[in-house]
Amino acid sequence: MDRRFRTLLPAAIAVVMFSIVGCKKKVAPPPPPPPPPPVVTPAPTAQITATPNVVTAGNSVVLSWSSTSASTASITGLGDAPTSGTRTVNPAASTVYTLTAKGAGGSASASVRVTVNPQPPEAPLPPRSLTAEEEFRANVQDIFFDYDKSSVRPEGITTLTQDAAYFNAHPTLKILIGGYCDERGSAEYNIALGEERAQAAKKALVNDGVDGSRLRVISYGKEKPFCTESTEECWQKNRRAGFSIDR
Repeated sequence: MDRRFRTLLPAAIAVVMFSIVGCKKKVAPPPPPPPPPPVVTPAPTAQITATPNVVTAGNSVVLSWSSTSASTASITGLGDAPTSGTRTVNPAASTVYTLTAKGAGGSASASVRVTVNPQPPEAPLPPRSLTAEEEFRANVQDIFFDYDKSSVRPEGITTLTQDAAYFNAHPTLKILIGGYCDERGSAEYNIALGEERAQAAKKALVNDGVDGSRLRVISYGKEKPFCTESTEECWQKNRRAGFSIDR
């Protein structure tokens, strides 16, 4: 092999190799990496409880609530609230409390019912026993007279009959009969007139069966008025025979 051939042989081999490599199919570049998954914002949760959830009117209840993934919260009837917390309430009637929690992921709600029962009626107090004086005043009525008169009026007769029935039903009672007058006339004249009025009441009671020894008469004239106005209405209240327990 001559010297010129040995010189050209490597070059020819390089050309052939390049041609062989150049004829191969081109390889596609690798695909780009997939995009990252989207960020999912969690939806809020809400929970609310009441302790106790059944009460009697006037008693308190503790509300407890919590939420997740929420930025604001509110409770019906109470308004805005922390996203978690407690609160003491005093519902006057049965109430449903609803917690609503809101956040970037939406909203959630939860409810609790508090049942309020009415207060049981108070047991009535036992009736108070009347004192002897109270019972006497409840059953015995005074009688009234016309101006400058000591005769018992028809309605006075009816009243005295009822008084006598009470006196006869309580035979141990001793009764003081006071005679009263209005302010007109002298003190001496009214003392005498008051005496006549008291004696007239006593006589009627005795006629209705009351033992006269139980009846004591006294005249106050115009010295102990029941009413102090100078009017006919007031004077009529003072023209009377009054009854009280004789001590």
